[in-house]
Order: sequence, then C-alpha cells, then structure tokens
Amino acid sequence: MPVNDRSLVGQEVAGYYIEDIVGKGGMAVVYLALDPRLSRRVALKILNPVLSVDDRFRQRFILESRTVASIEHPNIIPIYEANADADGVLYIAMRYVDGLDLRRLIYDRGALPIAQANQIVAQVAAALDAAHAHDLIHRDVKPANILLAGDHVYLTDFGITKHRTSISGLTQTDQFIGTPRYMAPEQINKEHIDGRCDQYALACVAYEALSGRLPFPRDNDIALLWAHLAEQPTPLSQVRPELPVEVDGVMMRALAKSPEQRYPSCTAFVTALRDAISGQPGPGIPLPTQPSAVRKKRKADAGPSRLPLVLATLIAAIAALTLVVLLVMTQKGDSWARYQSTTAAPLTFEYPADWTVKTHGDLFAVASPHAAEFEGMFVSGAAADWTAVNQVITGDTDNAVGVYVQVSDALSASATAAQMKAMLEGLLPGEIVVDQPVPDRAGDSDATRYDGSLRDRNSGNRLGFVSYVIDRRPKPVLVLYFCAKNRCDDATEGRVRQSVHLS
Repeated sequence: MPVNDRSLVGQEVAGYYIEDIVGKGGMAVVYLALDPRLSRRVALKILNPVLSVDDRFRQRFILESRTVASIEHPNIIPIYEANADADGVLYIAMRYVDGLDLRRLIYDRGALPIAQANQIVAQVAAALDAAHAHDLIHRDVKPANILLAGDHVYLTDFGITKHRTSISGLTQTDQFIGTPRYMAPEQINKEHIDGRCDQYALACVAYEALSGRLPFPRDNDIALLWAHLAEQPTPLSQVRPELPVEVDGVMMRALAKSPEQRYPSCTAFVTALRDAISGQPGPGIPLPTQPSAVRKKRKADAGPSRLPLVLATLIAAIAALTLVVLLVMTQKGDSWARYQSTTAAPLTFEYPADWTVKTHGDLFAVASPHAAEFEGMFVSGAAADWTAVNQVITGDTDNAVGVYVQVSDALSASATAAQMKAMLEGLLPGEIVVDQPVPDRAGDSDATRYDGSLRDRNSGNRLGFVSYVIDRRPKPVLVLYFCAKNRCDDATEGRVRQSVHLS
C-alpha cells in the first residue's frame, strides 16, 4: 500500500475509510477514519513503510500494541486494533479525541496555570505507571503525545513501545525512537532503559508546562543532546518566580542524569512536585548527613582522589560528546548548513552542506545540489526552458532536489487548492497540480501545507513538491521543497521544514 499522505484520503485501508489527515510525524501519519463495522470514527495511525521491513520490529509492534490495548486505564488512549495490512504496512486504530494536544496548548498560551499543569502531569504519570506495571516503556513522552479532552488527559502513541528487557536506540532499520528535546541520558547513550526514562521525559514536559520553555533550549541537536548528558536546566523558581525553591530540588531529582537517582515512580515524582508547590516538604536528591569522623576522613581522602576523578570525568565527557556527534551524524546526515535571511527570503532554514545556495536578487532563493540549473528555471516563470533541469532529472535523479523560497503578496495561507494552483502558476514554471490544503507548521510558525507537482509541458518531466505558505507581514512566504521522486516528504524535507525560522 503506498503511504502518500493526501493520496489516501477517500481511500479504504484495512477496512477503514480515510477522511482526513489529523497529524504527521517522522515515523507515521495519523488520519481521521471511519470504521463502518461499528459506525465510529477512529484515529488511524499508519507507520512509515520502512519500519515494516524489520521483521522483529513488526512482530514486536503488533504484540506490544495489543498489550497496550489490553491495559484498561482512563488516561491511556484506547487502542481498537493493531496489525499489518495486506502489503505489510503497520497501522493502529485508536480512539479519536477531538481536542488540543499539550504542545498546541503551550504554544498558544505559554506557561500554564499551576493547577492545570499539575492536573495534566498527574494524569500522564498515572498512565505511565500503569504501562510500567505491564513492563512497557513509552520512550516518547512529549506534549504532542498528550491529548486534552476538556479536563481529561490521554497519553497516546504507545504504538512504538518497548519492554524493559531491551535496550534503547535504533531499530533494525536504523530508526531512532525518541524525541531529543525530552530524551533521557540513558536513551542517548543507548543503555538499558526502564520506566525511569519516561519519568525524565515527563519531568521535561512538566518543566515546559510550568515555564513555557524547554528545560534545555538549544539551537541544534548536538548541543541539545549534550545538555541532557552533562548540563543542568535553569531552576524553575528562577524562570517562574511564584514557584517556591523547593520545586527546584524535585525537578533536579526527576531530571537526574543517573536513573538510580530519580523517583521510584512517575506518580512519586508528581506527588513530590505537588507537595513542593503547595509548601510541603518534597524529597529532592537526598543529601545524607554523616558522622564528623567520616566527613573528616573523606575530606582527607578527597585531595589524593581528586585528580583521578577529574580525569575520569573528562574522559566520560569526551566519550559522551563523541557519542552525541555520532548519533546526530547517523540520524541527520554528515553536515548541514543554515541559510541566512535575505530580502528575497526573510527567514533561516537548514539544508545539506554539500548543496549550493543561489539568492536571485530580491526575488527568490534556491538551495540544491544543482542550484544553478534550478535558478535558471525558476527565474523564467511560466515560460521557463526546462532543458538544463531535464538533464538533471534524467541523469542525476537523486540530486534533482532542493528548497525554493519566495515572498509574494499573491500568496495566501487560506487559499483553496484551486486558488493556490492559480497563484503558483503565476510564480512557478510549468503545469501546476495542487492537493487540498492541510493546516501544519513550518518550524516555529503556523503554516498551510500544499502538496503537488510541477510538470514540463514539452518533455512531460515533473518535480513533486511539498510546500508551506506562512502568513508574514507585509507579504506571505512560500517555502517549497521539490524532488524528482514520487514522494518528497522524506527525512530531508522534514528537517528543512522543522528548521524554518522567520526573520
């Protein structure tokens, strides 16, 4: 079964009739679908087909999804079915929740009221402890996986769980599971994990809900993963002064680098957090008192032992940094560069460092392995000569790819597909096809996504594209990722999209 986002809308998949896209991540697309057998709407999550290649992953996915389905807990999203379709593509059908996720709530409102934040993390903690009691670890606790139906909270995305007996890190297909912003040090180090890695992630979520910011706000993944391994966040009481300093000890313990120093359960953590906020003594990282004789002996021993300790710490730090670099290189490719804002393209975005960038006056910018050829095509508009680009498409298909950015008052993020087709035909070369718009985000901005293609009327060659229109004053911005393949929503497109930042 081809998993091509909008192409599945209106189609039947595994007995479900797909009505719309409701979400998308790096490993799956979530659709609103109708189950005609029970006349109910479900959230149908279809995993990236590359995951199905791994037989062990596929078997574990089905088994553990069904285990989650057997857990009856009010804060775990009910799973109705988990299986593979006739083509082997993995899917999960679960309860559809018509409401916000916590990521959107924090984005819209910033730091939450303390009582509301407490209520949300307490319900998530209860869900996690229930899963841990069944030897399941979530591994990807983050605001986007916390759904809000009024005051009721559901923890979702249990479809890629893990038994506590296995190690974290890569699947057989080299898919790294977890989100760096909320990832525990032991996950980064690919060590054996248990439910305490979920507690660490929940503490990151609690920090963000109470402060409106991440515990480790960093500009790139290397710095972010290093912070999880070796740094401490700004104390919450400094970010949000109405919180008592006792909260800092609780957060320090839940965010301890070593799992052994954290709380015995997620509920124990949120209970301590609630007590600290209310002014009751909450256990942070314990600092045990010792008899004076023992203290004196240890003080005397500290001098001779300090040098080996410093050396060991330095060696560990170098090893950790090397691991972070290797991990990011494995995940994201060898090297990336960042486009710097110009009049033609008033934003920044990341692109592979071996690409070339062309900023054409104040008209547009293009980044591509063949930037000169694409610049010549885009600058000519509807009457463009595709000769040079056609040679790239037929002779170097994998590198017939790039990013095109343009500012134009002819654009609108609220345009229909027909309206966008007309707009793009005035800006871009070739025959335009555009799918229906989908609300989305490009980096830190709300955007409308339009998938489609450009076609050379003479040769019939085409470029597919994934484009985002962002409302920006005084003129909207078009960010268009193009390729000569059937699907352009690949890992490179995902990183480019997530890196967009308006100037």
